[in-house]
Amino acid sequence: MIRAGRLQYVQTMADLADTLGKKLVTVRNQKPYAAEGHPAPISSPNARAQLWDAEQTRAYYAGQPVPELPRVDDEEDLLDRHEAAELLGVAPVSWNTYKRDPNLAAGVVLVPAGPKGTEHWPRRLVLGYKNSRPGKAAGGGRPAGSGDMIPRDEILPRIAELLDADPAVTVESVAYTLGVAKFPTAQSGLVTLRGRRIADLVEEQPGLDPKDAAIRLGYPTGTHRGAIAAAERELSVRSDKPYLQRTADFLAAAGIAQQALVEMRRPDAEHVAAAVLLEAGQPAAALVWDSRYGWRTSTSRRHPIGKATTTPPEGEGIRYLGSGLRPEPEELLEALRDGRKGTKRPHTAP
Repeated sequence: MIRAGRLQYVQTMADLADTLGKKLVTVRNQKPYAAEGHPAPISSPNARAQLWDAEQTRAYYAGQPVPELPRVDDEEDLLDRHEAAELLGVAPVSWNTYKRDPNLAAGVVLVPAGPKGTEHWPRRLVLGYKNSRPGKAAGGGRPAGSGDMIPRDEILPRIAELLDADPAVTVESVAYTLGVAKFPTAQSGLVTLRGRRIADLVEEQPGLDPKDAAIRLGYPTGTHRGAIAAAERELSVRSDKPYLQRTADFLAAAGIAQQALVEMRRPDAEHVAAAVLLEAGQPAAALVWDSRYGWRTSTSRRHPIGKATTTPPEGEGIRYLGSGLRPEPEELLEALRDGRKGTKRPHTAP
């Protein structure tokens, strides 16, 4: 973990390579950090991106005594996903759902800062979430058509709690425990979460069949069809994200967009969309990508994607940009800057 007050000393492998005057690939191959006596990483053992404390490594390579790091837990310690999951007593894959909690999402810290940073959360936020986890006796189920008893943005994290405790948890049990409607709330939530977890496992183990993943996760046979379909949609969504993030990073580097991690949204059950907010003075408030229509401009910064529709959004200030669903960032930027380019309707509209 990153101890409280030591964020400024965090050192990535690339930083370590720069300090040693070597190329990153050389450090990865030679692994000087594996030598006996070298300061241990401050990242968790299972973290994909290893991190060190720069004060410790500087002392080590200077032949000086390596200073110890604080050992007492602090509320401002920064935890990665593995450490946060351990604090909750759940599997790291479950944290992928829990981190969507509004308080956790608002407090996430990227280390190093930027879209390629590793997500960390202050210990106090993780503890706050832990203390608010749902009990076993909350609510008694809701009739179909009635309102749910908990806020919408808390439903999936709370269903995830129950799924952690019992992979075979039923729709009826979720509805009774949380006080939500069986259909569609409890059923939809279980299908979505099982699908995401199957997708997580398939990503972690390339080549794994989704059905085998469902079996490994302990999901009842009767839930496989819906969960696998949800997993396939989730994997499709994730395949779009690298392109969208690359485009967003390009626009930010060009000085016309805000630097941010791209968030995928679902206008409906089958399609996904994402928005990139533009800086003031640009030809539009935001750019929106839709898996059906490609890129378009938006006049709204607060709700750039807008409500779900079965037809392409049209109107004043809306232009569809680029050729095809995935134009190169350079083409998109050129079309945005040239008001003569673009169309009122997408070329790919059904």
